[in-house]
Amino acid sequence: MADSDGITVAPLRSLDDYLMESARFQVPNFKDTDKWGNRVIQNLLYYQTNYFLTYFVVFTVVGIIHPTKMFCGMTAVGIAFGLFYYLTNNKQPAVDFKKSHPILSLIILVLGVYFIVYLLGSVVVFLMGILLPIMVIFAHASMRLRNLKNKLMNKVEYLGFKRTPMGVILDALGLEQDFLMSRLNLDGSSKFLDSFVKMSGKVN
Repeated sequence: MADSDGITVAPLRSLDDYLMESARFQVPNFKDTDKWGNRVIQNLLYYQTNYFLTYFVVFTVVGIIHPTKMFCGMTAVGIAFGLFYYLTNNKQPAVDFKKSHPILSLIILVLGVYFIVYLLGSVVVFLMGILLPIMVIFAHASMRLRNLKNKLMNKVEYLGFKRTPMGVILDALGLEQDFLMSRLNLDGSSKFLDSFVKMSGKVN
């Protein structure tokens, strides 16, 4: 059993389970958002290590195809966030500088806009490198049908008080642990655990 305060890395699921022959896919019922959301969350938890690896691979591929634009876009976004952070935390010095040097402030503003427009293509490539793997992961999590092992292991992990990286991310997005546990139907978890133990005994 893992320490409830620690982070446990979920195992990497086999390629056969993740994509190949044993994997079953189906377009979700978009009208039933509860069932669709439950499938996405449970797949995100079960295949999380595969998803992190998928994100890294897709991001790397985009970077290899467009290395210069990727670097320039990353630099532009980093500078933009840095300036935004500085201005939001140092409003008064920025206002004083604008009043003391109005022409220089205007020149800096024009150069900044030109810089952003000039590197707009690179920024789009960088954003694509970030968003494309997210779209791929969401599509897989939406269409991958959950098997018995998926359902059992998610229940066992929660009853074992395991805390995983994906669980931390979902918590940060507002999906609290109590909500996730309720979606797992833990009222019937003892039956699942009994089945899981019997299955494990037969295998052994």
